Amino acid sequence: MYRLIGLWRFATTGDRESVIAMVTDAAQLASLRLTPPELSLSPLVFRRDDGTSVFRPVNSAVFTSEVQLAAEDRLLDRSRDLTGPTVSLATGEEIARKPDADGLVLGEDQAEALTRIAVSGRALDVLVGPAGAGKTTAMNALRRAWEAEDGKGSVVGLAPSAVAAQVLADDLGIETENTSMWWQNHLTKGLNFQPDQLVIVDEASLAGTLSLDRITGLAQQAGAKVLLVGDYGQLQSVDAGGAFSMLARDRTDTVELVDVHRFQQPWEKLASLDLRHGHTSVIDTYLAHGRIQDGDTETMTDAGYTAWRVDREAGRITVLIAETREQVTELNQRARADLLIDGTLTQDREVQLRDGTQAGVGDTVITRRNDRKFTASNGNDWVRNGDIWTITDVRDDGSLTIRRPGRFYGGAIVLPAAYVAEHVDLEYAVTAHRAQAVTTDTAHVLVEPAATRENFYVSLTRGRAANHAYVILDRADDHQQPHPGDDPDASSRSVLTGVLQHVGAELSAHETITAEQEQWGSIAQLAAEYETIAAAAQHDRWASLVRASGLTSEQAEAAVESEAFGPLTAGLRRSEANHHDIETLLPRLVAARGFGDADDIAAVIHYRVTRATARPAGSGRARKAPKLIAGLIPHTDGVRDGEMRSALDEREALIEARADAVLDGALTDKAPWTRALGTSPGDTRRAAVWRKAARVVAAYRDRYRITDDTPLGAPPASEAQKIEAARAMAAITRAGEVTRVPARGNEHRPVEQRARTRLL
Repeated sequence: MYRLIGLWRFATTGDRESVIAMVTDAAQLASLRLTPPELSLSPLVFRRDDGTSVFRPVNSAVFTSEVQLAAEDRLLDRSRDLTGPTVSLATGEEIARKPDADGLVLGEDQAEALTRIAVSGRALDVLVGPAGAGKTTAMNALRRAWEAEDGKGSVVGLAPSAVAAQVLADDLGIETENTSMWWQNHLTKGLNFQPDQLVIVDEASLAGTLSLDRITGLAQQAGAKVLLVGDYGQLQSVDAGGAFSMLARDRTDTVELVDVHRFQQPWEKLASLDLRHGHTSVIDTYLAHGRIQDGDTETMTDAGYTAWRVDREAGRITVLIAETREQVTELNQRARADLLIDGTLTQDREVQLRDGTQAGVGDTVITRRNDRKFTASNGNDWVRNGDIWTITDVRDDGSLTIRRPGRFYGGAIVLPAAYVAEHVDLEYAVTAHRAQAVTTDTAHVLVEPAATRENFYVSLTRGRAANHAYVILDRADDHQQPHPGDDPDASSRSVLTGVLQHVGAELSAHETITAEQEQWGSIAQLAAEYETIAAAAQHDRWASLVRASGLTSEQAEAAVESEAFGPLTAGLRRSEANHHDIETLLPRLVAARGFGDADDIAAVIHYRVTRATARPAGSGRARKAPKLIAGLIPHTDGVRDGEMRSALDEREALIEARADAVLDGALTDKAPWTRALGTSPGDTRRAAVWRKAARVVAAYRDRYRITDDTPLGAPPASEAQKIEAARAMAAITRAGEVTRVPARGNEHRPVEQRARTRLL
């Protein structure tokens, strides 16, 4: 092994893997594991050579450091410190009543935010606001109140990026800097905060935890107050972050703006908040208003681009948003080609940019690296990462002269050829990260199945007048099974449901501990493991039954080898849980009708089994309740292998316990969905029946990761889910029935028996 130009080269692949393993082991020893151990053992067939379970992806464990945890602890302590500077209530209320320089008066939520922050005395405070809620207006009012008592310069601003810092400076008229440069100036020039100062950190969700820890620590020492402003529902820090979300959720009295002002349509105000919280039912709202289209990649790309270009040519301020830089580059090339064709641009002298595209005079470009050496001719501007410019000249050496869009004289900056080649891109299309701080008339968003909730929320809330989503159905997805591209029934609803359930925001180390427990202990995870183990444990049994059902040997083998055999076995297990005698029933269903030219015999049998066994066997009082785990998941019988049986029993117990925990948590928090259940009756017997029904709903929500305020969320996406949704709906009805006082003379009729007959 030897070192070459900063890289390690190895004699063999084995040597490289050994060194990587040693580095990984050393890193793990120096770190704190946040992912819980496996809650139950997996049978040998489901374990890797190293003993780990296949139900846990390789390298899926999450770690943190003591440094990170300590920084989060200090931030939490500062947010609970009530010795910070304040502004009097009288001053706050007076400013809240007065119009600002533009004649705008604060809304009720903005006025409340101003006064609560002004008088809180917290050394570290938080202001949360969704997209378009008027955070800037509230901050400006707070600035005026603070300066009214402590004078000019008593409010300073910080932001994670230079562009955001400049926007904050322009909006509030205060001295601002990006957090990295401020810290550097602190170290090299002794820059510090002053007593009684208000330090506003805008776009705080994009700030790293360690950066916030350093800044708030210095402010606390100086006797200043720090206000973090942002939205935990939007994009997060590229550094180890999640602190803003942690601080916001740690308090029960976090100041949060609730009235969205950006959108012209009243329905879109409410819908944007549902997007923010991942409520999948909101998809139907956007569909009803014609804001969503779906199709293959080519069709959707063309539709989104065409709509954006129509808006642009009509003079509207519009933005075209794509998921990846590759898509952005393709759209930028297309936009420039069209501008050349229609004569908006002329193909004179051009330069090649970082991504391989060409640019010339008149093109709109974006700079991607801060460089204070490149200043405007008037000395009032410099080049920032994320700044947008118009090219006014292309020089022979490949350098560019640029100005702010819409400016035709003064403020010119010359970018050297080396900077242009490495740090300049066209700016007709953007990613969600570039669009976060943008407000436009319209927005056109290409939505990939692999997108996150945060990306989608940010993208679909840029436009005041309208926001349109173009959902791509034929791309693979990392967080849905099956991939939409492999699913012939994929739709905008199914893809967007997956997107809204895919939370991409980085959590704090403290929140990650809880999230990891939730993920690996959820019914969604445990039920998937249970069903996988059950399928393996009973595979040979089901195969034998199929072979003995009356099919020809060729038909039987085709059925067993079919992709539909898995769903068939799940249906057989569900039928057995409904007390049907599968050994007798299956031959009857096979003999009932022929298979003609059926493409998939297993799929046909599955259909027949599902139709014949939808309800429990028997009738009337002889009908038995189905054998279900947490009222939803079919129990598995007939497993003789001891290891398999033990694994199934362990997971069944965990699912039952989880259903209880989810219900108890929802009742404690008074979750809105619990209102559909009514109130638990006072007497013990009826209360037990009510709780049993309520557990079914809680289990259904946890199994399908439902976050909506409605009990059952969006319509079911599969046949299996439809069955379980019907059981959950029956449970809601049953819970409502037992909350009512029984009629006189009916007290002795078994409530549970009456309800049971309605359950599938």
